[in-house]
Amino acid sequence: MTSATDASVTPAPSTGALRAVVTGASSGIGAATVRRLRALGWDTVAVARREDRLAALAAETGTSYVVADITVADDVARLVAQVTAGGPVHALVNNAGGALGTDTVAGADLEKWRRMYETNVLGTLAVTQALLPALRDSGRGDVVVLTSTAAHGTYPGGAGYVAAKHAERIIADTLRLELVGEPVRVIEIAPGMVHTEEFSLTRFDGDQAKADAVYAGVDEPLTAGDVADAITWTLTRPHHVNIDHLTIRPRAQVSNTQVARRTT
Repeated sequence: MTSATDASVTPAPSTGALRAVVTGASSGIGAATVRRLRALGWDTVAVARREDRLAALAAETGTSYVVADITVADDVARLVAQVTAGGPVHALVNNAGGALGTDTVAGADLEKWRRMYETNVLGTLAVTQALLPALRDSGRGDVVVLTSTAAHGTYPGGAGYVAAKHAERIIADTLRLELVGEPVRVIEIAPGMVHTEEFSLTRFDGDQAKADAVYAGVDEPLTAGDVADAITWTLTRPHHVNIDHLTIRPRAQVSNTQVARRTT
């Protein structure tokens, strides 16, 4: 497998369809969003570090892809150069990110906090900054920021992820104010409990039992497809309609700390 810093696939020339860049597209919500947009006729550029996953997604959907780590400045510069060479950019879906651990504040692992901040906050900032000129030039650009219900409230053991997602939300809120009057919408999607193949597994360092316990007894947590459906819904509204904030939870979850679980 080739490293993220020296491999990429240049996006094919635009067919005239609307065109979206989706980060964190190798699995979960990102991959589901690419599938959904492709089904709706969009051109897409899937972005992630894992080339094998991106190649499989490209074979399945016809998406273009670029292998890149959004926390590496050279990767971001290369990503933007290749994307913009392929045609106009109408949407950026900032999905890359994630949670690491459930440390208390008193026992926090500073390196895990740093990594969460770099991926969720600085990575989103870097890609958004770099692609904003292209989004402006398209005449109808969209910046979608995938935060979390953690961006709107906290819970014990979640402070590192909560802090990062709060900061990411503030990027979206502030950018919307700064772009007033310009043809660029800024949309925040804040999902609650979503059962994907990797989110909780990554958070618990590959401990499958702990990851499974997050969803134990919960009837129908959200799926990646549910969130992708919400993302594409916001992107396909008439462009004068801005969905500032959209919170999406499973019916069984009413807050970050209160979830209905079957006991038998």
